[in-house]
Amino acid sequence: MEQGETKKNPESSPDTEDSALAPSCGDQMDSTGDANLESMSSCQDINMMDQKLRPIEQQFQDLLIKAEEFQTNLLYRSDILHKENFACVVPTFLRTCQPYFTYLESTARSSLPQRTPLPMYIRSRLLDFSQQLCARLEQLVLTYASFDFLSLEEAEPASISHFYIGKCQIDRVGLSIYRYCRLAPYLAGVHTGLYKRMRWNVERPSESLQQETYGEKEGHPEEDRPVAGKERATEYYFLCYEEVPEEPPEGGNGEGKGETVAIGNVVKMWSIGQWVQTQPEPIKDDIYEWVLCWVPQAGYHRLLCLGAEEPSACTATDCLVGVLFSQQSPVAGPSRQTT
Repeated sequence: MEQGETKKNPESSPDTEDSALAPSCGDQMDSTGDANLESMSSCQDINMMDQKLRPIEQQFQDLLIKAEEFQTNLLYRSDILHKENFACVVPTFLRTCQPYFTYLESTARSSLPQRTPLPMYIRSRLLDFSQQLCARLEQLVLTYASFDFLSLEEAEPASISHFYIGKCQIDRVGLSIYRYCRLAPYLAGVHTGLYKRMRWNVERPSESLQQETYGEKEGHPEEDRPVAGKERATEYYFLCYEEVPEEPPEGGNGEGKGETVAIGNVVKMWSIGQWVQTQPEPIKDDIYEWVLCWVPQAGYHRLLCLGAEEPSACTATDCLVGVLFSQQSPVAGPSRQTT
């Protein structure tokens, strides 16, 4: 396993370093010695960080083993008599994994005043655990769905179209992350040409709630909860896929030569955009409009174009955080009306 290989490098380095510490000639002795001492210090730091990560990695391995057991039991014991039990396995296991996802994402990503940033080595390892576990759970859900023990249709109340993969807090903004097991229509029951793969709930608390959060729960973003009587403005962002008609090049339709671009050619595109609700109107308090609306209507305000290759869950979250919190202007595309 890659993690194991990472641990072996620091342990196998002392012999090499001892031989490199032999005195050299002339002015090179001091600079070489300083470089070797710095290398030894770096290896010791990595060993120390690996020791701190060991219980976290052990829990990661335990969850992977459990997921493998569930899939093996399904493949070799998929008797119809066990259908009810099999249908409960995955939802229960997904809930079991939620605290672990919360710990990984909040520890790696959260940024709060007076909190020392994590070393990049630890941060990348934690996010790697999160990414690998997310991929394994997605595979597990899809396998159970292929045996008709689960539904992936978002319109069905008991379906598992998506699952929670962590949360974090950056300054005063909370971010919850969800992964869709497969491409799902942007609007349930309405064809828009857009398909969602991830969702982020971004909560911006009121000023009074911000002060309580910092005063009472500083350094523990994973414990934050909405406070009764306080308002939280929630925004929704999505990682979406769409197929855009390819535009013919300029001068492509020469006289007497016909079209040079075949009709129906499309360009595959991934992007991150914001849910902009249009119906029912968000600012209205008429409960009947919400009750009678079968499918909420919304536009898609594209913030960032990511190209034809699907990003990983970790990379997509990095991109959204960059757009929301960095000073750089996003590479924005046109807004997409889906109503």
